[in-house]
Amino acid sequence: MKKLNLLFGLSILNIATSTYANQNSQTIVNYKTSIDWVTDGVFTKGIEGPAVAVDGSLYVVNYQEQGTIGRVTAKNTVERFLTLANGSIGNGIRFDSDGNMYIADYVNHNILLINKAVVEGKADTKIHVYANSPLMNQPNDIAMMANGIILASDPNWSASTGNLWRINTQQEITLLEKNMGTTNGIAVSYDNKTLYVNESVQRNVWQYNLNSSGEVTNKQLLIKFSEHGLDGMRAHKNGKLYIARYGKGVVAVVSDKGEQLEEIVLKGKHPTNLAFGGVNGKQVFVTMQQRGAIETFFIE
Repeated sequence: MKKLNLLFGLSILNIATSTYANQNSQTIVNYKTSIDWVTDGVFTKGIEGPAVAVDGSLYVVNYQEQGTIGRVTAKNTVERFLTLANGSIGNGIRFDSDGNMYIADYVNHNILLINKAVVEGKADTKIHVYANSPLMNQPNDIAMMANGIILASDPNWSASTGNLWRINTQQEITLLEKNMGTTNGIAVSYDNKTLYVNESVQRNVWQYNLNSSGEVTNKQLLIKFSEHGLDGMRAHKNGKLYIARYGKGVVAVVSDKGEQLEEIVLKGKHPTNLAFGGVNGKQVFVTMQQRGAIETFFIE
């Protein structure tokens, strides 16, 4: 096991009655009970984009000030990974299967690329513009297919509308759908056959059939909520969709049939996004806007 995974494991030992590798619903103290992983005010209120690298470290945007990315290596252990150039501010982060990092830069209409060697500390920091379009409102959140194709939400908050984009591995940008609701959270199913996109203001979650080229068809409403907002979401390999419910202070767990199975209550009321990490992706990290903090809990 690599060093960073050990650091995460040692931190978990402080809150569990068994080892990190043997976590289960009987032995993990915070199973479906959210606790602080990084305390208040460490990140700005622009905290977003949690993503876990292959070594187990967690990356989150806007550490201490806007335009930065922080790296979390253990509970309450954070360092500045880098500062973005040219006034860029990150939102969503994703890693491809090779370990390269992609960042949605909503200020300059970019998808940025940071090579694996930089992430691993084996090369000097260099930030590449992977894709750019002045037609984008503000690329907000991104989802990554296993073959490297990126899907991006693109809200226009003032008009309560949004678009959906695809960036293929040749870095070609394609508008998949325009004039949607306020597109925000976006996720690809574990089998790469379904794309989920939510609309924050309208409180809809849509699902599309997704093929290997990143083309979408057969749009259907998966679930509609009656109150509070929607923000980032992730699809777990257990087949369930986990949605940050902004203003309600919960993570909603939804089946692939559109049934809300449960709500996991958070300490704060304004979750912005979430990521899976730990053993088998069973530790969930949630970014909290008003708190500038990160909460965590475990799932089955």
